[in-house]
Amino acid sequence: MIKFADEATIIVSSGKGGDGCIAFRREKYVPKGGPAGGDGGKGGDVIFVVKRNLRTLSYLRFKQTFKAQSGEPGMGRNMHGSDGADIIISVPPGTIIRDADSGELLMDFGRKSGGSGSQREGESWVFLKGGKGGLGNTHFKNSVNQAPRYASPGRPAIERRLKVELQLIADIGFVGFPNAGKSSLLDAFTNAHPKIAAYPFTTKIPNLGVMTTHERDIILADIPGIIEGAHEGAGLGIRFLRHIARTAILAYVIDISEPEWEREFSILRAELADYSAELAEKPHVIVATKTDLPEVRERLGAFRALLPSEKIYPVSVFTREGLDELMEAFFGLVTEQEKLISGEGPTIEGSDGSCVAEDFFDTNLPGFGEDSDMEAKQGPEGDKQE
Repeated sequence: MIKFADEATIIVSSGKGGDGCIAFRREKYVPKGGPAGGDGGKGGDVIFVVKRNLRTLSYLRFKQTFKAQSGEPGMGRNMHGSDGADIIISVPPGTIIRDADSGELLMDFGRKSGGSGSQREGESWVFLKGGKGGLGNTHFKNSVNQAPRYASPGRPAIERRLKVELQLIADIGFVGFPNAGKSSLLDAFTNAHPKIAAYPFTTKIPNLGVMTTHERDIILADIPGIIEGAHEGAGLGIRFLRHIARTAILAYVIDISEPEWEREFSILRAELADYSAELAEKPHVIVATKTDLPEVRERLGAFRALLPSEKIYPVSVFTREGLDELMEAFFGLVTEQEKLISGEGPTIEGSDGSCVAEDFFDTNLPGFGEDSDMEAKQGPEGDKQE
């Protein structure tokens, strides 16, 4: 069994600059050739790159140290040492990078690029610059000292300890009690095939799927079931609630065939509010599932009367009743939300392409410091070198 990894602690190090060379030109018939020491090569950089085909941080659990190559020292005949190779660390969209010791947010790869709703493949960020190479003794000659016997060393490497966290990115997140029908909805709308069974907590990890409608792709997320007391650690606890922070819209999936169907929506809202007030205030819809059951049809009117201000979409995956209407509702909500973001949302990229993640996403939600090993099926630039 592979662990579903949404947190990892890694150590990264830039490359040391190569030392300058002390050498002199020694050729036949040139008795006083003068200094000829070359410069050292530049150390490699530490670069993070977004790869959309990655879904977890599991590979960071097996390799936790990443070191860029150091620059080669200079050589005689004024030959420059070769530069060190960069170390490239691939991360999935939605990755947050923090300083492991201070908790400072360094980079958020979860922002939306240009309001398009997706992250650019290959988007890169240089975290640490490699050390500059030292100067050879050629640079220190002058009229007073025509044969300098010293060269400057290369700049040292910089090592940092980082906390890498993943928040899944989706347009719509399914929130509900275990066995409410969330995975069945994902299976009906997308080509994802999550595990579906008639017992609670079938879904142990978040699942993503892409629903295509009106020539537009909408990403749906099936979040593991929430029960009363989840914000205090009950059930799967808050370990996956962090992923809801990336969803623009919530779909509360309610099974009104359950004995406590009247309390389910209020319990879910309360759990999200106790975890983070921002989550409870996200735009949402209510999906009443399993309408092919007689008791559900009988209770549907009472459910609507219980929540008169909410828009409720009754659906049945078994008969496919209401799925088309729900799909149109999802499309309309996502389109409306994107118009709000593009028209009134804050600027998330500076003129230099830098990201101001705090202006767009809530990156201070609780739960980021918790360990989350689950069974599954499968700095701004800091410490610059001078």
